[in-house]
Amino acid sequence: MNHDRIIELEIKAAYQEDLLQELNTIVSRQQQQIDRLEATCRMLHERIKSLSVDSHSGESMEEVPPHY
Repeated sequence: MNHDRIIELEIKAAYQEDLLQELNTIVSRQQQQIDRLEATCRMLHERIKSLSVDSHSGESMEEVPPHY
């Protein structure tokens, strides 16, 4: 009976090792995706800032809007 219990514990440990490896792989992929999303957000933020600066540089403060 003691031998069977040891085998059962070894099997459980093997399953846990497999699960841990699978979870590590998932976490690694998620971190890569987060890194890509953060880079995209930074790029979009810089692009929005540059478009905002470009649009304001072409406007004259004394120009009357078309609806007046």
